[in-house]
Amino acid sequence: MKNNSNSSKIQTAKWLIKSVVAAGLLTLASCESNLDKINENPNDQASIDPKYLLTYVSKATFQVDGDNMYASRMMIGTDGENKYQYMKWNEASFEVYSKALLNTVKMMQEAEKIKNKNYVAIGKFLRAYHFFTTSLKVGSIPYTEAVKGESGITQSKYDSQDVVMAGILSELKEANDLINPNDKIEGDIVFNGDASKWKKLINSFRLKILITLSKKTTVGSYNIATEFASIAGSQPLMTSISDNGELKFADAADSRYTMFNNSGYGSSLYMADYFINLFKDRKDPRLFTFASQTTGAKEAGKAITDFTGYNGGDPISPYSENAKLITAKNISKVNDRFYKDPTNEPSSVLSYSELEFILAEATARGWISGSAKTHYDNAIKASFSFYQTYVKNPGQYFAGFDVNQYLATPLVAYDNSASLQQQVEKIITQKYMTMFHQSQWTSYYDYLRTGYPNYPLKPGVPAPFRFRYPQSEYNYNSTNLKAALTAQYGGDDNINSKPWWLQ
Repeated sequence: MKNNSNSSKIQTAKWLIKSVVAAGLLTLASCESNLDKINENPNDQASIDPKYLLTYVSKATFQVDGDNMYASRMMIGTDGENKYQYMKWNEASFEVYSKALLNTVKMMQEAEKIKNKNYVAIGKFLRAYHFFTTSLKVGSIPYTEAVKGESGITQSKYDSQDVVMAGILSELKEANDLINPNDKIEGDIVFNGDASKWKKLINSFRLKILITLSKKTTVGSYNIATEFASIAGSQPLMTSISDNGELKFADAADSRYTMFNNSGYGSSLYMADYFINLFKDRKDPRLFTFASQTTGAKEAGKAITDFTGYNGGDPISPYSENAKLITAKNISKVNDRFYKDPTNEPSSVLSYSELEFILAEATARGWISGSAKTHYDNAIKASFSFYQTYVKNPGQYFAGFDVNQYLATPLVAYDNSASLQQQVEKIITQKYMTMFHQSQWTSYYDYLRTGYPNYPLKPGVPAPFRFRYPQSEYNYNSTNLKAALTAQYGGDDNINSKPWWLQ
């Protein structure tokens, strides 16, 4: 986390937060209806300082989601068939409604009582973030009627994906207008109370939503390219890795790196050859920070910077075949820092590097003027800066490395005059290479949107476009869910049904 002192704040506030969290059940139908139960505990308070809720929701929001590492062909499992690796996943969870969103709304309500606009603005960002990621998972979701149990709405209608996306863009615009340097932000484990950095994140995230909708021309009343240009040309955006929307971890209870002490990382998780080979082909030393040498390379005494000492498994082969590579001592595990280092590296939902890739793509598409190459180069430089800053003993990996020489190598060098397809492929491939345990499911959604990079897929098993809706929604909100399914997918809740944003 940002500051160790915040760990004690989390502990102090737990009894307050639990009463709010307990009010939400796992299903959307009942998650909002019992908020008044916070008054049933005589030791509880009817009000809670929004700073505690900000800490709680931020901590939950910025964690690493390791499942995408399998779907995005970065890691493989060798002790069983991982459903994400083999593209066979099923239903999503709406737990975010009963935890992050319920507590975010409560934070905003408490902020209104004390007339603090910044907590309201950050709340709008957190709402937008969670509605955005939830909608990308399934399609239409409860939005306009969601988290309104206090108003008597316990079975929320579903809003179409275009309504959701237009709505959260408007919420972020409101957040940008509200954020200010005067209202104090306490409990902030992301930016330590710096409102200017929240403003940069809010506006940069608006651009992330818009580039995600690149297959569409409009969303609601917004012209996507025009809105992108307006924000990029007039609003403050991230300018360095110090602006990253990320969570720093601390070696303290409930504050350690998401994968710390994860037994699977220590035993059966290895690197995918598809991901590793992108780095080997480009002589890219970031590989050494993600992967460990093969056992054979270690026994042979190869230098840690010898690219021949790294090898991955095939993500579409049976897991038993990849297990044979372990016996042959010819497969790289995930670098042990991901499960042995309690602080490791910060976890971002949007970094400066990702923003520069977004700007590069928008420039290539003609949405904004300028040089796509400049943004692309900035993005790669920012990625190297991130790893050289946060990886322990970076000299062992990066000694003698010159990023400018790297940018001039044939597989990396950017050409502003290339075709749009070639430019997008170059941008998305390098963007993908920055997202090992970062930015949650962004790399997979970029693949669905652009086709890049070209993931290996098992014949007859396509990459799913979405998750199924949770069983809890069938149980408790079936009328609204079935109406949404009929409107979107002809009633077929299938992982291969294509949602609006990809049509």
